[in-house]
Amino acid sequence: MPENVRIWVEIIFNISYLLVIWGLVIQMTQRRGAVAEADRAVANRLRWAFALLALGDTGHVGFRVVAYALGGLEANPALVGLGALSTAYTVTLFYMLMVDVWRLRFQRSLGWFGWLLLAAGVVRMLVMAFPQNQWQLIVPPYGWSLLRNAFLVLQGLGVMGLFFRDSARAGDRTFTAVAWMIALSFAFYLPVILWVGQVPLLGMLMIPKTCAYIAVAVIAYRSLYPRRTALETKPA
Repeated sequence: MPENVRIWVEIIFNISYLLVIWGLVIQMTQRRGAVAEADRAVANRLRWAFALLALGDTGHVGFRVVAYALGGLEANPALVGLGALSTAYTVTLFYMLMVDVWRLRFQRSLGWFGWLLLAAGVVRMLVMAFPQNQWQLIVPPYGWSLLRNAFLVLQGLGVMGLFFRDSARAGDRTFTAVAWMIALSFAFYLPVILWVGQVPLLGMLMIPKTCAYIAVAVIAYRSLYPRRTALETKPA
């Protein structure tokens, strides 16, 4: 793929993604009062999780778009690094909230494994604070990238496993679908973590990985947030 084509694909996707994810968060916020009482705690956690994801990704992909407009990623490494740092923190919080979503949805206690996943999030945020991460670089140090992402993989796959196990027991199709989307997101993300430094084109896998997160948001919205009724949409 020619470099200029790849750049335009990324820019168009990034802008489209931000419009979609913020649109879903806004819709969740507007419809939160219509959520069934039994689902409100779960719906609110999911709304906050996706608001955090949208906020961090506004820095991440949004700053990349700005960097391209200002002369390219290599000319604006600090801007790109700041965006990467923002999304690294918010996606960590995203999965910490998803642990609580699991707890509330399936009426479970956290147990040792739930606490382990929360602890992994805390440790990851501490690791990301070390200067050795060199967030100002376009391609971060491989060893530190592996270290901090190991905790994210533990969080994500742990949440996925909990959703798969308990949604199967409860016959909960919504969270079975959520678990599959988390699985897909990491299937696309792992090659990027491991080999993007050697094969930069693997960075394009972030597009289907991001689409999987959008799918989780859509599934949650359609399942938990009632659609507007004809009476609600009728002009006064």
